[in-house]
Amino acid sequence: MAKKVAVIGAGVSGLASIRCCLEEGLEPTCFERSNDVGGLWKFSEHVEEDRASIYPSVFTNSSKEMMCFPDFPYPEDYPNFMHHGKLQEYIRTFAEKKNLLRYIQFETLVTSVKKCPSFLVTGQWEVVSEKNGKQESTIFDAVMVCSGHHVYPNLPNDSLPGLGQFQGHYLHSREYKGPEAFKGKRVLVIGLGNSGCDIAVELSRLATQVMISTRSGSWVMSRVWEDGYPWDRVYITRFASFLQNALPSFLSDWLYVKKMNTCFKHENYGLMPLNGALRKEPVFNDELPSRILCGTLSIKPGVKEFTETSAVFEDGTMFEAIDFVIFATGYAYAYPFLDDSIIKSRNNEVTLFKGIFPPMMEKPTLAVIGFVQSLGAAIPTADQQARWAAKVFANSCTLPTTKEMMDDIDMKMGKKLKWFGQSQTLQTDYVTYMDELGSFIGAKPNIPWLFLTDPQLALQVFFGPCSPYQFRLMGPGKWEGARKAILTQWDRTVKPIRTRAVSEAHRPQPFYNLFKSLLFPLLLLPVLLALY
Repeated sequence: MAKKVAVIGAGVSGLASIRCCLEEGLEPTCFERSNDVGGLWKFSEHVEEDRASIYPSVFTNSSKEMMCFPDFPYPEDYPNFMHHGKLQEYIRTFAEKKNLLRYIQFETLVTSVKKCPSFLVTGQWEVVSEKNGKQESTIFDAVMVCSGHHVYPNLPNDSLPGLGQFQGHYLHSREYKGPEAFKGKRVLVIGLGNSGCDIAVELSRLATQVMISTRSGSWVMSRVWEDGYPWDRVYITRFASFLQNALPSFLSDWLYVKKMNTCFKHENYGLMPLNGALRKEPVFNDELPSRILCGTLSIKPGVKEFTETSAVFEDGTMFEAIDFVIFATGYAYAYPFLDDSIIKSRNNEVTLFKGIFPPMMEKPTLAVIGFVQSLGAAIPTADQQARWAAKVFANSCTLPTTKEMMDDIDMKMGKKLKWFGQSQTLQTDYVTYMDELGSFIGAKPNIPWLFLTDPQLALQVFFGPCSPYQFRLMGPGKWEGARKAILTQWDRTVKPIRTRAVSEAHRPQPFYNLFKSLLFPLLLLPVLLALY
């Protein structure tokens, strides 16, 4: 009998999980509370309870060649950065082509996931679901939690004195559905994340005045990077990851800050992070510096307190006669159907081995897919996580002991604090993490072997973009089209933008860019070593 696996949520993590279960001979049943796949990317004109919500103008921050399922490239005419509707179209097509819809129970809410009385022996779970007011209880051999973490808004009501007496309107960015209601108004946006900046930039064209309040600042990157290429096509490479981990920290930090300040000096715009060397996820916005230059948007420090009509900032300045406050303050992670102690098994903190498995479980039959965050795209990350989890459920892979897992979590936590600072999310370096998971399932690219057997491919894999196809290039789950997809990826990048061909298409020159970036540090290094 095939093991039965409950998959909770039919977003990109849920679809990856269904597919990976099928690859391992498991029997998945997916529960999705809405009437379609897509999760976060399924747009609704109205905010729906207990569902992620996006605004009409959302575009992706990862480019198409870096955010596809590893064996399912986007059509070559798709834009590099997609409107949410275009991405939803791709997700739906993937589900149809891979024949995944038949495993999904739509408009079905999971209300409870509990260990069976025989869990110590069987590792089984009782899953209670509800549809049309009727509840049903089913026993599963394993559970994959794929319900995301952009559902429950984090509103800092208790930490902002005077908010209760504020007479204007306030809302969370989750409720924002367009700029029309803010025309001619004075708007304060609290939070310098992607949503906060998107909304503030959009409002700055219609509102009378817009200010963004930030406590810690942030690096701001454009989607258009060196030589006009999508940022992640030149930024996320194996070679860049190797340098980041191999170079002395002072040199790595200097290079990082220099790179982030390439387009404009953040300190001049009030955006400079308090700790610029931290690798926290930057903000992706192509227009924010321009709107600041044009005077339609301003950056202010954190809010100290509210009055009836104004906000007082930490530097003593005020923003008066505010009509709206929009809290772009992120989300609290919560899985209301699951006992909190399973995910937060120590000090009320999320404790997951590799961001997936609760280490204290007597049986490794529950996995959280899509919780880890990195600069890499969510789709290939979820696919890699789901492949490993499905193999663990199928007994093709085994987990270390509880002590070994906890020791690994502690070690990674120390590195996380060094690289990313204190945060509630599980942040990690994309290439390192993907390779780590790939090594568990035998899918990590063997770079030395590639240089010996296929130098053309090896150069693209090591120096070119770390695209998702690399993780279906060899080992179990290998995709025969991976090599061709890697070698032709730049054609699909250029195709939708080169609509007027006047000469041969240009390709990146990684060695020239590398030489340009490292010339000064390489000259400086002998001097510093001599001083020490």
